[in-house]
Amino acid sequence: MKIIILGAGQVGTSVAESLVSEANEITIVDTDVPRLGRLADRLDLRVVVGNAALPSVLKQAGAEDADLLIAVTQSDQTNLCACRTAKTLFNVPTRIARLRSADYAQYPELLEPKNFAVDFSICPEQIVTDYVVKLIEFPEALQVLEFANGLVTLVAVRAFAGGPLVEHPIADLRRHMPEVDARIAAIYRKDQPIVPDGGTLIEAGDEVFCLAATRDIRKVMSELRRLDNPTKRIMIAGGGNIGARLAAATQGRYRVKVIEANEERAKGLGVRLSDTLVLVGDAADENLLTSEGIEDMDFFLALTNDDENNILSSLLAKKLGARRVLALINRKVYVDLVQSDRIDIAISPAQVSIGTLLAHVRKADVAAVHSLRRGAAEALEIVVHGDARSSKVVGRRLEELSLPHGVTVGALVRGPAPEPGKADQRRVIIAHHDTVIEAEDHVILFLVSKDLVPKVERYFQVGVIYF
Repeated sequence: MKIIILGAGQVGTSVAESLVSEANEITIVDTDVPRLGRLADRLDLRVVVGNAALPSVLKQAGAEDADLLIAVTQSDQTNLCACRTAKTLFNVPTRIARLRSADYAQYPELLEPKNFAVDFSICPEQIVTDYVVKLIEFPEALQVLEFANGLVTLVAVRAFAGGPLVEHPIADLRRHMPEVDARIAAIYRKDQPIVPDGGTLIEAGDEVFCLAATRDIRKVMSELRRLDNPTKRIMIAGGGNIGARLAAATQGRYRVKVIEANEERAKGLGVRLSDTLVLVGDAADENLLTSEGIEDMDFFLALTNDDENNILSSLLAKKLGARRVLALINRKVYVDLVQSDRIDIAISPAQVSIGTLLAHVRKADVAAVHSLRRGAAEALEIVVHGDARSSKVVGRRLEELSLPHGVTVGALVRGPAPEPGKADQRRVIIAHHDTVIEAEDHVILFLVSKDLVPKVERYFQVGVIYF
């Protein structure tokens, strides 16, 4: 696939890193010459220097025969203009735009083909906000990811000594919870993946990925570690785009405090957030944190635009008694350094939001993609098409499939998609060796390495017999 990425920031770079290894022809456009030079030295892609909204720059990038345009610059206006130009002058088949402003979501008609011609729009800041809200709801989890419109949940938890299933084989899960069906999709022990079977022992310290119907996920988590008390009080460091969105999403449900260094911004937040206490100050100020009761906080979330400040304030908050701390970190190397040390959760906004983009790029009919373990692994929701003659999976038991080693089928979701405004009546089927896949099933898979994605895509694609 020939793909043009506009914008070499965190999101654009993460997309390029994910796609360049999958035999795609990538061109990335930006005005930052040194940044493009570093990308060209590290990745097998073309770079073009220039304004991404200009027809001449798009032509130089290869828009005349491109399959996909991903406009993820920092400017909404540039992204919209680029999509319109790509459609009008070059007829690029698929156009995706990053839109940071919430205003455009209120007027979807602006994105229609007759206007800005955006096929899919994403807002990374809102995706990250929704992701963090789930982590607040599940304070024991390292990751919380949903599939099939929320019917199925995949959580990553750190197994603690004393958990009912710890030091026991996975097969005991059914005996412990006969009324609940669940699947251990993968285990990471000392950062090395283990593809589990019924005899695999779970050890204290393992990072365990559990998949179950959303209604059952808390019961499954309780088998691996004691459940924390529900979150009641949260403190947010940073009132920027993500911090403000998170405060608005959580106020009323929790007691929320926001610390913002910029006085004017803090005043504006105070007006907009009626149920949130907004403080002016430095989140890395020990006296401020202590005076505001950091030791009583269930969750401290460092969400400023400064990686170092987020790391320092999170470490300080943890030292002063915050029960759980989260740091938003853009630089991937920092995430790898601090995760699971004294910081409970370190997240990369680009890695959190990239799945939404990848779902529109994958070659099979992919309904959802989630990047796991800082981009090393992936979880896919693939819609199965065809019949027993044209498909390698339809009508076959899971034990008959020839999936690559490191790929686990976790669950199926079966039934017609719900009509707008009506309850989702589809059935969640946790995968077992004798489970049979049917056409139009949504199959949820865990891949211990993203390098396995092309093989899985080819395996699920329909053959030439299917019309």
